[in-house]
Amino acid sequence: MLNSFFAFLYRLSGWKVIGTPPRATPKAIWVGAPHHSNWDLIISIGARATMRFNIGFFAKNELFTWYAAWFFKALGGYPVDRRRAGNLVDAVVDTFRQNETMHIAITPEGTRSDVGSLRSGFYYMALKAGVPLILVGFDYTRKAFVIREPLHLTGDIEKDMKHFCDFYLSIQTPPKTWLTTYQQTGKIPFQ
Repeated sequence: MLNSFFAFLYRLSGWKVIGTPPRATPKAIWVGAPHHSNWDLIISIGARATMRFNIGFFAKNELFTWYAAWFFKALGGYPVDRRRAGNLVDAVVDTFRQNETMHIAITPEGTRSDVGSLRSGFYYMALKAGVPLILVGFDYTRKAFVIREPLHLTGDIEKDMKHFCDFYLSIQTPPKTWLTTYQQTGKIPFQ
């Protein structure tokens, strides 16, 4: 019922999904960028409902207050303490290993603010878990949630991230500094 409501609002607002959801892929990490607005979550939930695809997401634990935790959990949210990132990669890898199917969304920029580099944890989560990355772009110019075919990682981070950055250069939304740096230098800016 809630999914139908979000799908209706998504279509009513003029947004669309461009690309094909990877239904044959049992496990994946969905990577959303550029992350500019709180609306990205609402757009993602609407796109997920429209695609009829079960995708959870990580969100800062500050959102999971005593009065709002039920709401974010009902939407598929998992709280993350961003100040304690030390063992997050291994925890996510273990979670993937314990589930036959699992799709989780991450924003590698970690914030809506402009950033000069990406957090690399998402890459190592996918690599260690042996799952592909599904790249999605929030294309506000076209009102489109753009999906790229699964990116299967090779372990060669420079090669893999070139595909990553090239995809995000195609998204018609103002790029953040990390992407501008890549465009000008060809170097992948990681923390």
